[in-house]
This record gives sequence, C-alpha cells and structure tokens, in this order.
Amino acid sequence: MELIDLRLSSSFRFLAIAFMNVLQTCIIISISTPLFVLVVIPIFIIYLLVLRHFIPCSRQLQRLASLTRSPIYSHFGESVQGATTIRAFGWTQMFERQNKEKLETHIQCSYFSLVSNRWLSIRLELLGSTVILAAALLAVMSRSWGTITAGAIGLSVSYSLNITFMLNMFVRQISEVETNIVAVERVKEYTETPVEAMWRQQRSPPPDWPSKGEVEFNDYATRYRPELDLVLKGLTIHISSGEKVGVVGRTGAGKSSLTLALFRIIEPAGGQILLDGVDVTSVGLHDLRERLTIIPQDPILFSGTLRFNLDPTYKYSDAELWSAIEMANLKTFVESLPLGLQHQIDESGENISVGQRQLVCLTRALLRKSKILVLDEATAAIDEKTDSLIQDTIRRQFVNSTVITIAHRLNTILDYDRVLVMEAGRVAEFAPPQELLANKNSLFYSMAVSAGLV
Repeated sequence: MELIDLRLSSSFRFLAIAFMNVLQTCIIISISTPLFVLVVIPIFIIYLLVLRHFIPCSRQLQRLASLTRSPIYSHFGESVQGATTIRAFGWTQMFERQNKEKLETHIQCSYFSLVSNRWLSIRLELLGSTVILAAALLAVMSRSWGTITAGAIGLSVSYSLNITFMLNMFVRQISEVETNIVAVERVKEYTETPVEAMWRQQRSPPPDWPSKGEVEFNDYATRYRPELDLVLKGLTIHISSGEKVGVVGRTGAGKSSLTLALFRIIEPAGGQILLDGVDVTSVGLHDLRERLTIIPQDPILFSGTLRFNLDPTYKYSDAELWSAIEMANLKTFVESLPLGLQHQIDESGENISVGQRQLVCLTRALLRKSKILVLDEATAAIDEKTDSLIQDTIRRQFVNSTVITIAHRLNTILDYDRVLVMEAGRVAEFAPPQELLANKNSLFYSMAVSAGLV
C-alpha cells in the first residue's frame, strides 16, 4: 500500500511533468522553426517503436530481478537461524554453494536489466542528437531564406539541447509506472480473493454447545483449493461423547486435513460435520473455534507476558490460572521465573524450550475445559518425559471430554477407545486398538510392527 500511496502517485506526477516538458519543447521549436514539424513526426514514430520494444522487456526483467531477490533473503534468514545445525551436520559448503547460485541468478537478471537500459540510452541519445542536428540545420536554412530571426534561432537550438535529457526522463517514468502498477494488480487480486465464512452468525449456538462432545462426519469431502484434488473423500465416522480416538496414517493420508476441516480452516466440498447434531457450517467461525480446543504440533505463542499467552482475554482469575498451571506440571517452571506470570515471552516463544511451549498450550486447554480436544501430533517434537506428562494430564483432566489425537507415537494411543486409520483421504480402519492389533492383516498392525510395538 505504501508503494501505491507514495511511489506510484509520484511516478504519475513525474510522468506528466516529463510528457509536458517534451511536448512544450517540440512546440516551441516548431513555432520558432516551422520546418521542424517535418522532422519531428518521423522521429516521434521511431521513438514509439523503440518504446514498444523496450518497455515490455524492461518490465519482465525487473520482475525477474524482484523474484530472484526474495530467495536470497529467505536463504540468508534460514542460514542464520539454522547456523548451529548447518555446522553440526557439516553442510557449510553446501549452503555457501546454494547462496552463490541464488546470487548468480539474481545478478544475471539484474545485469540484463542494466544492459537493456544501456540499449535504450544509446537510441535515445541518437534520437536526441538527431533532433538537435535537425533543429540547428533547419534554423540555419530558415535564416538564409530570411524567414527567421537570430533570436528565434537561439531559442530553437537552446531548447533542442535539452531534448535528450527530457526523452530519457519520459521513458524512465513510463518504465517506473509500469513497474509500480504491479502493486495495483496485486491489490485487485486480493480484493477478488474468496473470503472466509461469516465470523459471527446472526443466531449463535447455545452457550454450553457442544455440551456432549459428539462428532460426526457424514460423507464428508474437502480440498484445499477448487482446482486441486480432494484430500478427504467420503469420510463417514461417528465419535461418541467422551470417546478417546487416535488418528494414524502415513504422510499425506489426510490426518491433519481432518483437523483443518473440523475448525473450518478448509471448507467442505461435500457432506457435513456435526457437533452435537449441529452442522458446523451453520455456526460462525468465532463461535465454532471458541468452543473447540487444539494443542498443535508447533505451539503458538505471542510476544507478551506469560499471563497474556495463557489468557489473552483476561477471562480467568489468577487462582484459576495457577490451578491450571499446576495441573499441567508447569508450576515449578513458572515459580522459578523472577516475574512469574508477568514473565515476558518472546515472539513464537523463542526464549523458552519446545516442551515448555507445549505445556503452556496444555495449560490453555485446561483453562478452557472444552468438550472437544484435538491434539495434532502435539508431542511429536518433544522428549518422551514431557510427552508422558502431557498424556497423563490429558487422561486425568479430560475424562469427560472427547479427545481426538493425531498420533505420531503409536504407544500413546494404545489405551484409547478406538483408532482411526486413514489412507489416501479415506477411512481404512476404525476399531479399538486391541482388535486391530489382533488382526495381523490390518494396516494398524503393520504400523505397530514398524514402530517396534509388536
């Protein structure tokens, strides 16, 4: 928006000024030397032909330069952030090579952009010199014929000397406008982007919804974008109130898509999801997401105090916060902080460990006590001790809640009521884990064998 508000408006203003200067110069020379009109028309046609070739080429080269510049910044940021890991695995030379390749690509595009500018400059200089030569010769000829005064000759020649600079300025401003107009195109694309569903519906669900925690998928299908293939296909499952269900499957089976569908991050392409018999598409996004709780694989923390990260709406008292902190086995850590609940958390929780971040997310879940809790591979990136703490806490504190766990470690869901095995976006198996383990032909059994559990 800054580009549109400032640079684009300035480019249009300077373009208008440059155009008026060129037009004014040509008019003054034509008035003082009328024969100049015979020369300026073919020169103007040649000038338009030069612009016709230069501007599209310049626009594409500048876009390429911008596109190849972004990977350099991204690669540099990733290298700085992962410097310790890069050194530990001996990948320094590989990253140096990648950086040089990205720089080479960007320099090539930038070089061709400079070359195209030099190409234009030579032709504009030639056109400008032609204008000066024509103005001078015609002025001398007109003087010899006695049709022009010495003052008019001086005026004509002096204005023609500036024509090269003015032509350069005019072309530069056209190119600048062409480049900056891309920002307007992007804003137009954003205005045409499909928006999310209503944040709040006119009719809100009951305050205690969902009071039971029943989850039902009826022939549900979804995709990430209209032009892409379905990621969930004809999903039909029923999860009873208070049931503990583990969801497993190989990479790309649709496990995380199930979570995204439940929170309406992605919308249905067919079928429906019912929570306590209520279709989630009939509920506003705020009401839906407020009534569900998720502990994600990558814990989300914000820059602010620990208390703000636990209770951003200041809905709970300090006593309730400390009670949840104690249940989440986080009390010792919080008490060790000099400022306690007022301890400052960096963006993304960079100043605390991954395990502590997960425990903060668990504390949030304990505060809300939702009837439906989703764990999206929440313990995949933490040590087994913290994993055990989280699993034990969930078993004790969410006895009456429906728990859906996207499992990375199969041993964490062996005592669940049922296991949902997904494959290629479909339900492959859905039964108690003991029943699936008893069947040596089941997918879950083969996964348990691979994990060393059988």
